[in-house]
Amino acid sequence: MQTFIGSEEDRRASRLRKAAAYVRMSTEHQQYSTENQLDTIRLYAAAHDLEISRTYTDSGKSGLRLEGRDALKQLFDDVENGLADYSTILVYDVSRWGRFQDPDVSASYEVRCRQAGVSVQYCAEQFTNDGSPVSNIIKSVKRMMAGEYSRELSVKVFAGQSRLIELGYRQGGPAGFGLRRQLIDANGTPKGVLDSGKHKSIQTDRVVLVPGPDDEIEIVQWIYRLFVEEGRSEREISDWLNTRGVLTDRVRPWTRGTIHQILINEKYIGNNVWNRCSFKLKQQRVRNKQDEWIRADGAFLPIVNAVLFRAAQEIIQTRSYRMSDEEMLNKLLEIYARNGYLSGLIIDETEGCPSSSAYQHRFGSLLRSYALIGYTPQRDYEYIEANRRLRQMHPTLLQRVIGDISAAGGHVVIDPKTDLIQLNEELIISLVLCRCQTSAIGARRWKIRFDLGAAPDITVAVRMIEGEESPLDYYVLPTIDIVSSNLRLAESNPSSLEIYRFDNLQILAELSRRSAYRRVA
Repeated sequence: MQTFIGSEEDRRASRLRKAAAYVRMSTEHQQYSTENQLDTIRLYAAAHDLEISRTYTDSGKSGLRLEGRDALKQLFDDVENGLADYSTILVYDVSRWGRFQDPDVSASYEVRCRQAGVSVQYCAEQFTNDGSPVSNIIKSVKRMMAGEYSRELSVKVFAGQSRLIELGYRQGGPAGFGLRRQLIDANGTPKGVLDSGKHKSIQTDRVVLVPGPDDEIEIVQWIYRLFVEEGRSEREISDWLNTRGVLTDRVRPWTRGTIHQILINEKYIGNNVWNRCSFKLKQQRVRNKQDEWIRADGAFLPIVNAVLFRAAQEIIQTRSYRMSDEEMLNKLLEIYARNGYLSGLIIDETEGCPSSSAYQHRFGSLLRSYALIGYTPQRDYEYIEANRRLRQMHPTLLQRVIGDISAAGGHVVIDPKTDLIQLNEELIISLVLCRCQTSAIGARRWKIRFDLGAAPDITVAVRMIEGEESPLDYYVLPTIDIVSSNLRLAESNPSSLEIYRFDNLQILAELSRRSAYRRVA
């Protein structure tokens, strides 16, 4: 009995002498940052008779949020589940928890450890974290300073990048088909072309865009001529290029989306445009208004005639012409006069007419749209019950997607406000359920309503069977290939759409699967 008590006391004493170290560096360029932090932590441990039994390291991880910081998550898991063989966590300073805009987030991390019986000490700070009023005040100030540092740095970096854009220098991203990235030194002297995936190695060097190979330039110019002069659609042009074996700059087949990007990007007429979208402080991705874009016109040598480019923009703008309320209601009257009744499906299948969702958005609902032209529908609204069933089904399918991805080793985070799926901190996925509708002749139809305002990278459209009891199949659609907020599907669809159809969601699990690779020195 005495032996057992003695061993228990020994284990308790041993745990009190042990500590864990947590270190974090923000970018891979801070090669020695974690080692420098550990040097200070080791000195602190030696001075306080502590033995470091484990080190948790987050390398190249931003301190603006918890996502992606696997070491910190593991630390919390060990501490809160009784797996920690240490009584103290040693951290370099307060900012290593994170540089959050909300200082309470950083405070909550320390509280989680303390509630599990593990104390936290900051080795490079000039105060002792003993829970006294003075230490609590200093910590609060330090946390706010950490968040303010990130905010000020964001402002300075944005100002610096904006200045470089206005001087005509390229800020990241691939050059694009028909163009190349030219590296120049501080004096503007060309140093060579940067291949795909290559980066500059000297801080004072800059990158500009220059025309690419003649055959690529000719293809870009052909794209514009086919679109403007011959009236070909983006899909027709992509099919035309694919049948000739031409690949994109990323060595992939052409799609409607890749053609559209060439037709709308001002870099082909020599303009340097930046800040179309922003993701400041990793808070929320925002599509900025055009007057917020940073630009320098005539920064590069153009490969497309400016008149031809403007003609292409006018064609694209004409396609998105916004009808007046009167024009929309007159269209609705024409459909009513021709068919004798109205429905969302009839509206959606009428060429040259706004979609039923457009009427809902403009006038509040389809019923109000009908009332404005004097039409009172006689049928009951089965779709209301169908939509209720879809809302009930959505959480079930969402959990199924999460389970499949997690089983394949992927990491999933769900935005509680939007239900958007963040996959491996790389892709934003929107899950959309599509009700099955039957036309007057018995043909099945589905309508996909894309949530483009949330800017997902991929939309998973689930075609439901009649009655909305279970899924029929799935369409995994990249946003880059989406041209409008709605898409109508029939039982049989063109091959350009069928390539995105899958019988199950295993494709998402495959997308989330990680592959090991060796880092080359």
